[in-house]
Amino acid sequence: MTDFSKTKAQFHIPEGMIYLDGNSLGPLPKAAPAKMQAVMQDEWGEMLITGWNKAGWMAQPTRVGDRIARLIGAEEGHVVMGDTLSIKVYQALASALEMRPERKVILSDSGNFPSDLYMAEGLIKSLGQGHELRVVAPEEVEANITEEVAVTLITEVDYRTGRLHDMAALTEKAHAAGALTVWDLAHTAGATDVRVAEAGADFAVGCTYKYLNGGPGAPAFIYVAPRHADVARPALSGWLGHEAPFAFDQSYRPGAGIERMRVGTPPVLALAALEAALDIWDMTDMAAIRAKSKELTTLFAEEVSRRCPMLTLASPEDPEARGSQVSFIFEEGYAAMQALIARGVIGDFRAPEIMRFGFTPLYIDAADVMRAVEIIDEVMTGKLWDREDYKARAAVT
Repeated sequence: MTDFSKTKAQFHIPEGMIYLDGNSLGPLPKAAPAKMQAVMQDEWGEMLITGWNKAGWMAQPTRVGDRIARLIGAEEGHVVMGDTLSIKVYQALASALEMRPERKVILSDSGNFPSDLYMAEGLIKSLGQGHELRVVAPEEVEANITEEVAVTLITEVDYRTGRLHDMAALTEKAHAAGALTVWDLAHTAGATDVRVAEAGADFAVGCTYKYLNGGPGAPAFIYVAPRHADVARPALSGWLGHEAPFAFDQSYRPGAGIERMRVGTPPVLALAALEAALDIWDMTDMAAIRAKSKELTTLFAEEVSRRCPMLTLASPEDPEARGSQVSFIFEEGYAAMQALIARGVIGDFRAPEIMRFGFTPLYIDAADVMRAVEIIDEVMTGKLWDREDYKARAAVT
């Protein structure tokens, strides 16, 4: 049982703001500043370099990884933190391709986040072995899993529409065809009841600054299934992924299991902020969060659609078929979103015409949803978005 009134009290939300952008950047856990201050003063300040041993900094990536594992349905000891999501995509994809050397196709879909596709393109060019990135429509992924495919690279939730892929079904189809799977959980970790082990996923990656509330630039994670943990060769053979980093060998030997997916020095301060957020997650149950998410997104989608016919629902109507976001199409979506932000409803815009709203039950409730709907109705019905200053694009949309 999750008490959402208690979890809501753990976050700092500015007065008067309805924050529907946790799918882009989660809000500040109230305990995070004190947590980071303690690490800075008591550990970094007093221990200096001895903190790597005394404060457990060296073990932090796998310790925190185990806390993430609970939220994505992974086995203990098979998730590690560090680097950025793009780096983790590269690692997982490179390892998977090497495990299927006779195959040359990476299968992805047009709803995948562009960064994942960029990393695949860059890897293909670096390998120079004739690999192909095959991108199909989201609904055509299953039909395109053939014996040519080495690995599928799929973001579980379409970042624009919120469309939710069936991880278990697509993984089963991939394995039946002899392919491996890499799942990007950027928009599902902390939002849906992810179960990577139960689904049989080979690799999974994700960020922690969205639904997990780790803060801007918070470190990413990578999951490697137990059956691959000691055979997947890390393409980025970093010092801390070495079997014995402080032996200072001249040649690389991969560490055991998930440890080999470590690359550089752990971001100790960033992980401390994330741990403050995970303390809140320890108060929760993912099944309860998913149930509340579906309730809130359904309420929002139905009310906005009823009141604002000029907005076209881009997300699936069925809550089982979407993640924890609702998107609408509007030709002047950027300007409309700026008008909403000016009135305290924070969502975001994704080109060319998507207005996107994320829902995190940890700090959003039905009253917030209804107040947001009222403001959206006012802005859209009154055409309050039709101002030149709302149409001037900022660097981040």
